[in-house]
Amino acid sequence: MKKPNNFQRIRELNTVQKAALAAALLERMLPNYTLFSEALEFGEPEVLRNALALCWEKILLPKSKISIEKLIEKVEPNVPEVNDFDVFGVYPAIDAATALLTLLQGLQSKDEHEYVSVCKIAQGTVARLIEYQFELDEQPYSAQDVNQHPLMEYEIEVLGELIDFVAAMPRLDKDSAKALRQLAIADGQTNIGVEI
Repeated sequence: MKKPNNFQRIRELNTVQKAALAAALLERMLPNYTLFSEALEFGEPEVLRNALALCWEKILLPKSKISIEKLIEKVEPNVPEVNDFDVFGVYPAIDAATALLTLLQGLQSKDEHEYVSVCKIAQGTVARLIEYQFELDEQPYSAQDVNQHPLMEYEIEVLGELIDFVAAMPRLDKDSAKALRQLAIADGQTNIGVEI
C-alpha cells in the first residue's frame, strides 16, 4: 500500500518543506469551505483565504510580523458546528477550517507534527466522502475499499506529487511557493473532486 510511504516521506522533509506542503494541501481544501459557505450563507471564506495567504507569507518570511494569534481568533468563529447543518458539505468545510487552524498552530508553536496533521486531515476528508457514498448506496465497505477507491488513490497520487516537488526544492522562495500553489490546484479541483 502507498499510504504509509507518503507519510514516511513527509516525516523526512524539513520543517519549512512540511509547512509548505500543508499550505499547498489547504489550497485544495479551502474551496470546499467556500462552496459550503456560499450555499448555506455561513462564515466568511475571505477570512480563511486571507489567513492562508498570511500563512504562506510567514512560511516564506519567518521573521515577518504576522500575529498568528490574531489569525486564529479570526478563523475560529468561522468553523461550522456539525449539528447546525443537515448536509454532507459541512464535513469538508469543518475539515478545511480545522486544517487551517492546525497549520496556524504549527506556525505559532513551531511544531512540525501539526503540519503532518494537516496532511492527515486532508486525506480524512476524502475517506469520509467515500464512506458517505458507500452508505448512500447502502453498500458494505471496509478500510481496504476506502483505500482502493479511485478518489483516494488519486488523493494519494497528488500528495505524492506535492511531496516530490517540495522534496526537490533547494529552498522555498516566492517562485517555488507560487509553483507549488499552482501545482496543488493544477487539476482544477478540490481534494474531494469538486471543480474549483
